[in-house]
Amino acid sequence: MYEELTPEEVERLIRNHTPVSIIDVREPFEFAEGHIPRAINISVNEIQNRIGEINKEQEHVMVCHSGNRSDVASAILSASGFKVKNMAGGMMNWHGPIEC
Repeated sequence: MYEELTPEEVERLIRNHTPVSIIDVREPFEFAEGHIPRAINISVNEIQNRIGEINKEQEHVMVCHSGNRSDVASAILSASGFKVKNMAGGMMNWHGPIEC
């Protein structure tokens, strides 16, 4: 299983320099329009094929537009033994900094 974090909790992790990776599972064109700083883009459709690129020892926060695709990605990674958390509400509820 995995837990959910609010966007505010994710922003606090980033602000406190907590060693966590942000994986944005939206499509590349969505990611290019604006994403959380430090986030990497691996679309939910590519998660299975690119699982080898994800550090199993690190904690990951999964992000998408509304929280649905990141929930799917969180379930996939959690079932494979990864430490993941899902950002509830996705980028629709993100009020922190944006990088393009």
